[in-house]
Amino acid sequence: MKHYCHYHPNTAAKWHCNHCQQEFCLACMPDADTHRRHGTCPHCSQTMRYLGAATQVEPFWNRIPAFFRYPFHSDPLMVVGICTFVPLLLDRNLIGFAVWLLLLLALLKYTYTVIRHTADGHMTPPPLAAAFTGSGLIVVLLQVLVLILIGGLLYSAGMVGGWVLWLVALAFVVLVMPASIMILGMEQSLGPAVNPAHLISLISRIGWPYFVLYGHLVLMMLAGVAVQEFAFKHFSPVVAQPLSGFIFSAFMLIFFHMMGYLLFQYQEELGFASDLQDDETVRREPDRSLRLDADIDMNLKDGNYERALSLIKSGLKSHPSHPLRLGQLYRLLVATNDNGELYRAHPRLLQWLADQRDAEGLADFLQRLEKVDPGFRLDDPALAVACARVLNHYGQHREVLRLLQDFHKRFPDNDELAPAYLLVAQSLAQLGQWEKASAFLNFIQKRCTGHALHASIDTYLEQARNQQPLRGPAARFGTDQA
Repeated sequence: MKHYCHYHPNTAAKWHCNHCQQEFCLACMPDADTHRRHGTCPHCSQTMRYLGAATQVEPFWNRIPAFFRYPFHSDPLMVVGICTFVPLLLDRNLIGFAVWLLLLLALLKYTYTVIRHTADGHMTPPPLAAAFTGSGLIVVLLQVLVLILIGGLLYSAGMVGGWVLWLVALAFVVLVMPASIMILGMEQSLGPAVNPAHLISLISRIGWPYFVLYGHLVLMMLAGVAVQEFAFKHFSPVVAQPLSGFIFSAFMLIFFHMMGYLLFQYQEELGFASDLQDDETVRREPDRSLRLDADIDMNLKDGNYERALSLIKSGLKSHPSHPLRLGQLYRLLVATNDNGELYRAHPRLLQWLADQRDAEGLADFLQRLEKVDPGFRLDDPALAVACARVLNHYGQHREVLRLLQDFHKRFPDNDELAPAYLLVAQSLAQLGQWEKASAFLNFIQKRCTGHALHASIDTYLEQARNQQPLRGPAARFGTDQA
């Protein structure tokens, strides 16, 4: 069953809160521990249920090519090769039989490892060592016991009800055999693997896809038998025997990988949670700013603007110039038309808009400030020039004139005086007021003799006399030659 995040409807959910009855994606839960499957609800602080990859895993029938490639990864290929070809090198005596039996047990152990490994979210095969080291051999012995019990069931059915009941029992056994193998691979317990109630419950929880899997298994089994028959018919036993063994082993790995993937796909229905593990990165300490981002996002989408504003302000207390927080603050205050709060935060927000080169935003902001404080003027000359430079570049010339009005009276000895009035002159020139533009250029020439711009004023004045855009001296490249 697909679940999608309450706040990001196009994103698969990873967590479910039973108390709030809401689902959350990874972006909403950046501080949750997916490895330990532990997370607390951002609304009610209750422990949530981890959904794993159940909401985003693709159906197994879309991965058929990947299943057939599975045995040809290096590790399973080595397992199949060892278990197939090593017995051919041994004498046919007691020692050779013992080695063959041990290798068969290793192969079966590896196939059951594949089920659990895949169900845990690993789409790459387990390592070679999984076949020959560690625990897990008990599951093979349990499978032998399952087969013995199945034989006993069929024998008893034939004794009690004749061949009709025997056929019914055989049909039931064949139908539930994949379910028995999956349960045995996951639980490694004999009882559930032979309990009809458990087997039917697993099939019913998975539903019709179980029968799709069953059909694939039957088709592949028939294909494997056909290939083996072809090998023995057209090749000598020396070639046919290892080829047949190799094909049988490869198909076994495909079967068990498919069954593990079905468990992985229907993990929610089966009551466990796992995630794709092959692309996992090194675990890092959770970034607290991501939790703050998620809380702000959720409160905004819930319409809790006061709470969102409080969260943004708390973030700015520790990082006053954080561009993301300033952007969030600006957009929220503009969206709620809170001009009073914009006025209180205007120095930082104007600098942020200037850094973003947002001329329209600057012009709108200055108009809002004018409504709150008629005749508003910036007290920071550097900020005023930075804003005016952006406004001038994007054609907001009247805003430049309004912003830098009486700059020489407010900041008579400031280093920003020459850049400020050059911007005024350029804006006046763009508005066709050439005489006023020349007057401001002459002011710079007389009053700002020590500024670096002073050397270029003659060029600007010449451009003003010719009614050309005030761009200053042309850039020069290369080196002078003697």
